[in-house]
Amino acid sequence: MRTGDGPEQGRSARLGRANADDLARKCEPRVPVTGRHVDGFPSAVLLAESATAGLIVIGLWVTGRLLGLLVSSAGVELSANAQCPVVVVRPGDDALAGSRVVIGYDGSPAAGAAVDFGLAYADRHDLPARIVAVLDGEDDDHDLLAGIRAHAQAGRAELIEADGHPSELLLEWSADAQLLVVGSRGRGGFAGLLLGSVSQTMLHQAPCPVAVIPQAALEDPA
Repeated sequence: MRTGDGPEQGRSARLGRANADDLARKCEPRVPVTGRHVDGFPSAVLLAESATAGLIVIGLWVTGRLLGLLVSSAGVELSANAQCPVVVVRPGDDALAGSRVVIGYDGSPAAGAAVDFGLAYADRHDLPARIVAVLDGEDDDHDLLAGIRAHAQAGRAELIEADGHPSELLLEWSADAQLLVVGSRGRGGFAGLLLGSVSQTMLHQAPCPVAVIPQAALEDPA
């Protein structure tokens, strides 16, 4: 993808795509890889692609004094608005360093989808899963916890029922994670807010790649 015109930009884009294709094939030879050059801004192009994608993975290089702590606007926009799950890998993240999948759960529909996504990822990669459930003490929390306990047992996952600030707890429990999975917005967020404060904090500060399940990914395209 590119935003400029001219032969030099075109050559750079083609070279970058070829390098990305080669790297992907070396990382996982069993997965078919195709490359395509698309003109446009990255956010807009990837948002359009998300309508037919099963997953978007974006690596972000951020410069400045807060290198490694910030996610660019493209990562935030995709995590909030994409029509499929989004995985954000920041500078310094080692996607293979962790030993488990950690999933944040607060009873919201997006968090339920995060559990499904995280358990499926853990099963495919033969990794243990940890579900960190942070609920707010409402009357229906007992039913939600009963359901998530059964879900955790079926997925052979460890369930942590925690009290405290969700962001702090997820950062603590994901210290040994290969992937952290969260919904885009929890039950306590402001109506109309597509990316909640917990999800944004995880994108900026989590010690591993972060998968976000956007609200649009839960909607029936029909």
